[in-house]
Amino acid sequence: MSGTDPGGGLNQREVGFNLFLVGFLILFLELACIRWFSAKVIFLQFFTNVVLLAAFLGMSCGCLAARRTTNWLALFPGLAVMTFTAALVIMALYRTWDGLAIDVGRQASPQEVFFGTEYRNPDLAKFVVPIEAIAGLFFVLIALMFVGLGQMLGRAFDAYSNRVAGYSLNIGGSLTGIVVFSLLSFAQAPPVTWFLISCAGIAYLLRQDKALLVPRIVALVVVAGFSLFYTDRSGIHETRWSPYYAIDLNKSNGEIIVNTIGHQMMIPFDAGGASYSLIHLLQKHSGGAPFKDVMIIGAGSGNDVAHALRFGVDRIDAVEIDPVIQNIGIREHPDKPYQNPRVVPHLDDGRHFLRTTERKYDLVVYALVDSLILHSGYANIRLESYLFTEQAFQDIRRVLKPDGIFVMYNFYRQGWIVQRVAGMAKQVFGCDPLVLPLLYSETLASSEPVGFTTIIAGCNPRISSAFREHGKFWLNGHPPENLRVNGFDKSLDKTAAENDGWLPVAPAKLVVDSEGAKQSTSDDWPFLYVSGKLIPDLTIRSTVLLGVLGFGMIYFFKPKGPWRPNNRMFFLGAAFMLLETKAVVQMALLFGSTWLVNSAVFFTALVLILAANLYVIKVPSTRLALHYAGLLALLAVTVLVPLDTFLSGGIVWRYVIPCALSLGPMFFAGVIFARSFRDEANPDQAFGSNIAGSVIGGLTEAFSTVLGFRYLLIIAIGFYLLSAWMPTRGKG
Repeated sequence: MSGTDPGGGLNQREVGFNLFLVGFLILFLELACIRWFSAKVIFLQFFTNVVLLAAFLGMSCGCLAARRTTNWLALFPGLAVMTFTAALVIMALYRTWDGLAIDVGRQASPQEVFFGTEYRNPDLAKFVVPIEAIAGLFFVLIALMFVGLGQMLGRAFDAYSNRVAGYSLNIGGSLTGIVVFSLLSFAQAPPVTWFLISCAGIAYLLRQDKALLVPRIVALVVVAGFSLFYTDRSGIHETRWSPYYAIDLNKSNGEIIVNTIGHQMMIPFDAGGASYSLIHLLQKHSGGAPFKDVMIIGAGSGNDVAHALRFGVDRIDAVEIDPVIQNIGIREHPDKPYQNPRVVPHLDDGRHFLRTTERKYDLVVYALVDSLILHSGYANIRLESYLFTEQAFQDIRRVLKPDGIFVMYNFYRQGWIVQRVAGMAKQVFGCDPLVLPLLYSETLASSEPVGFTTIIAGCNPRISSAFREHGKFWLNGHPPENLRVNGFDKSLDKTAAENDGWLPVAPAKLVVDSEGAKQSTSDDWPFLYVSGKLIPDLTIRSTVLLGVLGFGMIYFFKPKGPWRPNNRMFFLGAAFMLLETKAVVQMALLFGSTWLVNSAVFFTALVLILAANLYVIKVPSTRLALHYAGLLALLAVTVLVPLDTFLSGGIVWRYVIPCALSLGPMFFAGVIFARSFRDEANPDQAFGSNIAGSVIGGLTEAFSTVLGFRYLLIIAIGFYLLSAWMPTRGKG
């Protein structure tokens, strides 16, 4: 496929195979890049849609450049080496140069909080790099990597006689790609496996094009083995890849680092971590019997489990979403809490477990529940987002016994987050929660930073009465409790040292002084760490930057001479991206925010597109007006019906109907696309315009922090109406 000859001398069978293979490679490499760059480029894990949108942009530019003489696939090996080297250099600089600081939305007083960014606060005297500059750099570099595959795709579409059948082959390749990558994720395969597969497929295409020269072979080998540069050979570190993170276990001290950021540390009970025991100590000193049935969400490597066991708990349901972190806790925690027969480990999303369990509990604990990655590249929700909503707290109230207690603790960073969580707890449980900041403070304002804070909800008055009677309790660093307070924060250690090992604990009075603290989160607006219904300045800056870079690349790769984008296909792409976003968040709510649910959603979407293609092939006289009507009707129902309508009831009401409302529009959208694509005069330009629209759709997802996900579909409806208004460009 060299030059401008779309067929490159290949017969229809070979072109069809290329459509399948390119579909496989694009999706497989896209997923591999999302995982690897999110893990290895500092703080890029909070902006994983950058990698997703870069892949789409590269595909679009490649399709637009299908008739150019430059062979961009031949440039892939060099571009990939350059991109991976840039990631290695930035990480090396960040680790070795203390003068380099990354500004992630001014975390000292942020509009949106990102956990893990506070370890090196930007200092104006240092060299500060805004995170959007790093995101923009890799947006362009990764997009350039995908131009060659997009160009191959556009040429194959031009050369294949049956347009819809060719598109079906491409979708079949994408389906295979997501299945293979999901199997590798399940097997916890390392990145070298992902990139070996990707580079082998690209080498095949280069060989077919007579462009597989020795320097390119060497470059592909370097790309495939790039992840080995990060392998520790001292034996102290154990590196594994879960479906969520690159996880580094330091065997010398039990520290667990994920995606280059410290996440957990396994602490023996006798060595410290009294805050894990705080609720059990308060229960004991206020005259209560030990808790019998306990649920711990975010059980992680087992610290909370170990402390609960020491206080006589009968049964612990330990819920953890990450299989590798759970496995590390089972194998490596010095107290071996998971081996205790009173502990029942569950590998599940916490919200899904809450919704489906029928057990009742004396205590439910959110144990340092925070993630260092987004749920997917489609939506700005994190793995724990659906744990901190009014509906989630209602689920907790349902599983608690009448005098049960709900406890949350974490480094919440900002007072408005504590205020928001405490406000929702009061609204759901009907009584004021206890807010216990460490270090102790008489008041806690929403406008001030906070450290480690425990929030105790539920209407059991015993602990509240004990505080009213005694004023303060103290965490003891000496026998008989034998609990040291270290392991959380140096300021806690200092205060304990000043008090001969004791740390004061008492409720703080909440002083609400910002609108952000008053804004409750819901299943439709699950943005706990966003200060209010707004688009954060960082998001606006990033969106503008990526938009400018994207339009610049499209202008560079557009066909020579007079050219205008295919508007109908463009708006179809933008709208479909929002459909996928809504499906991802809806399924995460119904089935859990796990990687498996994510994969199932994307797989189902591709199956529906394939079914739509087959329908258009079988019914060539398909009328677009009817399918537009069906699509818009389903979207209107989804907008009008709240998400929490389907959170109870039987299987049909709870699962079948919401799945149909979320996924059903994809079939109608697929029929409209396939019917329009079949009749386009220039399939490469039409497909390129469609993918470019997907990039715009991905950028408009930022409006979810203002509108919520339910009303985000109004934008999708607008895009579909615009697409219906645009004329097709029929075959001459």
